[in-house]
Amino acid sequence: MHILVTGAAGFIGYTLTLRLLARGDRVFGLDNLNAYYDVGLKEARLARLRAFPSFEFEQIDIADRARMSRLFAEHRFDAVMHLAAQAGVRYSIENPGAYIDANLVGFANVIEGARRSNVGHFVFASSSSVYGANAKLPFAEDDNIDHPVSLYAATKKANELMAHSYAHLYRLPCTGLRFFTVYGPWGRPDMAYFSFTKKILKGESIPVFNSGDMVRDFTYVDDIVEGVVRVIDRPAQPDPAWRAAAPTPSSSYAPYRIYNIGNNQPVKLMRYIEVLEQCLGKNAKLELLPLQPGDVLETVADVSRLEAAVGFKPATSIETGIARFVEWYRAYYKV
Repeated sequence: MHILVTGAAGFIGYTLTLRLLARGDRVFGLDNLNAYYDVGLKEARLARLRAFPSFEFEQIDIADRARMSRLFAEHRFDAVMHLAAQAGVRYSIENPGAYIDANLVGFANVIEGARRSNVGHFVFASSSSVYGANAKLPFAEDDNIDHPVSLYAATKKANELMAHSYAHLYRLPCTGLRFFTVYGPWGRPDMAYFSFTKKILKGESIPVFNSGDMVRDFTYVDDIVEGVVRVIDRPAQPDPAWRAAAPTPSSSYAPYRIYNIGNNQPVKLMRYIEVLEQCLGKNAKLELLPLQPGDVLETVADVSRLEAAVGFKPATSIETGIARFVEWYRAYYKV
C-alpha cells in the first residue's frame, strides 16, 4: 500500500513508519519539525527512515491549507494515518492557539484532502485524555466524553466528531484510536518517563504530582504500532447493529469506528518510578507536588472492542518496556 503518515518524525509516527516500511509498504511522511521538543531527535528519526528507498518525506505544516491541497492533488494514497498534532496536556494551558491551529485547522485540512482524493481509510490519533472528568473505570469507547479537562482533550474529541461527519457525508471510512500513555525508545522528551530518566541520571529531583497518587495505563510503543497497523488494514464499515434510538458513540450507520489502545494493566506512578530506578541502577530524588491543572488521577483502557475487531491487545509489561527504553536512552545519549 501507499500510506501517508503525518507526524512521521514524531515518536509514534517514526515507529509506525519503520514498521510499515519493513513490511513492504510505500510511505510518504510529512512533519513540520517544530521546536516543541528537540528537533535533533526528530532529525535522527528521519535519518533512519530515509535509509529506505520506499520512504519519501516533505516538511509541511498541516495548517497550511494550500500546501495540503497540493499534496493530495499530487499523490494518491491508499490510506492515511494522521498522527501530526500539537501534543501535551499542560502546554495547551500555556499556548491554546497552537492546538487550534494544528489539531483543528490542521486536522480539517488532512481529512478534507483524504476525502477529495478518495483515500480508502482515514485513521487518526485520538487520546485517552478525552475521558476527562469520568470516574468510571475502565474507560470504554461508549462512555460519555462531554467533560474534557484540557483544551488538548477537547481538540481530540472535536477530531472524533469531525471524522464522523466526513464518514456520514462522504462515506469516507474513518477510524479513531484513543492512545493511552505511550512510552518507549525514541520517545518524546517532554513526557514524564523521559524527563525522569534524564534527571535521575543527573542526580536531580523529579517532580511527582499529586504526591505520586496517580495510576496510568502505560502502553509500550510497539504495542500501539501493532494495533495501528491492524486497524489500517481493516477500513471501518457501517455497524449493522447501530440504532438511532439508542446511539453508541464508538460505531455508526456510517463507516466509522473508535477504539481504545491501552495496556489494560494499570500501574501506580510510584511503581513505574521504582522500575525506572531499577533499570537505571540509581534512586530517584522525589519532589512531591500537588495535582496539576488538566491532569486526571487514573486512566485504564477497556480494549475488548479492539481485540474483537483486529485480534490484538497490548501486553508488554512495564518491566520489559522500561528496560528497552533505558537501553535505548543510554545508547542514544551515550550515558
